[in-house]
Amino acid sequence: MAARSLHGADPLPIARSLRRVGPLVPAVVLLLLFMAAPIGWAVYDSFTNVALTGVGASSASFVGFANFTRMFADPTFVQSLVLTVVFTVGSGVVGQNILGFGLALGMRGRNRVFRAVLGSVVVAAWVVPEIVAAFIWYAYLNDQGTLNAALSALGLPHPSWLYVYPMLSAIFANIWRGTAFSMLVYSAALSDLPDDVLEAASVDGAGVVQRLWRVTLPLMKRSIMTNLMLVTLQTLSVFTLIFALTGGGPGTASQTLPLYMYQEAFKFYQLGYGAAMTLVLLAIGAIFSLIYVRVLRVEAA
Repeated sequence: MAARSLHGADPLPIARSLRRVGPLVPAVVLLLLFMAAPIGWAVYDSFTNVALTGVGASSASFVGFANFTRMFADPTFVQSLVLTVVFTVGSGVVGQNILGFGLALGMRGRNRVFRAVLGSVVVAAWVVPEIVAAFIWYAYLNDQGTLNAALSALGLPHPSWLYVYPMLSAIFANIWRGTAFSMLVYSAALSDLPDDVLEAASVDGAGVVQRLWRVTLPLMKRSIMTNLMLVTLQTLSVFTLIFALTGGGPGTASQTLPLYMYQEAFKFYQLGYGAAMTLVLLAIGAIFSLIYVRVLRVEAA
């Protein structure tokens, strides 16, 4: 009672709260320093004419929404935005998820040697750096590459893949490199499925497709949504793979938003304009994430 009257509050609950919050302080400081601060600086830069050369380098000034007005009136930006969505949906949302789930499903119930060999082959593509993956696919798809040599030997047409189908080439390269992550996530989710539920569905007469659609997928919904969110956010930021494989070309045929941001910010030195594009890319990721979180909340309700 004396301690409470002297200090105005019981020190024990305060001390307990500090002990609980104290270990989180370093993590919060790091998040503010390396995540919140760069985002905040990008937001500030997007409303200025800051540049690497000229007036914007020596005395940047506030320009309001001028960068955003210019951006949405720029047909190259609109094209890059569309290509970014196409690349993300094609290689991430659809390609990596479907192929990863198919591989995980095919490995389920197989013997250990088969799982080890298949898993090692798929994971090997995931662990190589993006630049290495890009050169592997360049060697495979260029005019004198492995694919065209095989097609030529068979007497089949062999187009210039990186010139005629640059976006499709980048999509397949990213699927090849990133599928392992989805495979590992879905393999873990499949191993956690209750066998009694699957056996009960089989006893009730459900076929393979019915068990997959009505039992397996609903039970894996949280894993699917979580994997979709992670893969989508990773795919949105892919830069090195496309830059080394096609350079965004021919012309701007495979120039996604990260490549266009790099060009405007570091080749043409317009940092403010590039920063405005980063906010658009951030907004796209937030929209995808909100959709996935919304689906999870509906499922939980």
